[in-house]
Amino acid sequence: MNLRDFEYIVAVAELGHFGKAAAACHVSQPTLSGQIRKLEEHLGVAIFERTKRMVAVTSAGAAIIERAKASLAAASEIEEVAAAMRNPLSGPFRLGVIPTIAPYLMPSLIPALARAVPALELSVSERFTHDLEARLSAGELDAAIIASEPEGPRLTSIPLYDEPFWVALPRGHRLGAREEIDLADLREERLLLLSQGHCLRDQVLSFYPSIRNDPAVVNTEETSLTTILALVGGGFGITLVPAMSLAGPWVTDAGILVRREASGAARRQVRLAFRHSFSRMALIDRLADVIAASLPDTVEPERR
Repeated sequence: MNLRDFEYIVAVAELGHFGKAAAACHVSQPTLSGQIRKLEEHLGVAIFERTKRMVAVTSAGAAIIERAKASLAAASEIEEVAAAMRNPLSGPFRLGVIPTIAPYLMPSLIPALARAVPALELSVSERFTHDLEARLSAGELDAAIIASEPEGPRLTSIPLYDEPFWVALPRGHRLGAREEIDLADLREERLLLLSQGHCLRDQVLSFYPSIRNDPAVVNTEETSLTTILALVGGGFGITLVPAMSLAGPWVTDAGILVRREASGAARRQVRLAFRHSFSRMALIDRLADVIAASLPDTVEPERR
């Protein structure tokens, strides 16, 4: 057994196809299939059930693949330790960001990181929180910018900034004359929310739990805040937006008014999540500092 064998079986399990797995691992299909056969013979159990139409993981294979993933993650951490000993601020760094932060933070953060940490080889992945946390735990990401405390025993985080939410409503709306709007004033409004899976949706519902089962709330299937704002501009309802998004062109170009939320209770804490075992803590600290220096004055950084 070796790590390459583990990479092969994990790829087949995730892609459900020997040919696609071989391409992802940059080997020929006969090579990949032959190595997996040898591994199954060595272990004395079948990892995959094969037919002409499908590939399925056996019950024994599922347990083996979970441990293979853990072994690959441990091997990745060994490489991280060695890299950190050489230079923690250089080399590959895989950063995840949730979709309601990435469009507003990354345009300023990416060039700032290029200046502050020029030897860093940054790659960015934009995904939902649960997917980012799963990839962090598996060692497929090094850190992630999320808007909640990470779940899972392998993960921890540090706070980056507090971000208030503003109310976005169509021009000409009855509440538009106010400088601040209380959440209670939204009780009779048609509130537009992102689809299931977005932490922004869950956060809005937590601010105003009485709307959770309100038929006036539009539970859209949209996964883009841009689309939600287009609906607001078209007069189909109102929504709550994170303060970082106020720098976008939609504020002046989409027929939308934005007003402060009066109580200050509608806000979220954005955090930088990573594994407890991540060895390049000097890089985590530098990243947090660069983020703090890249923030607009509409949010409250944890670092000064």
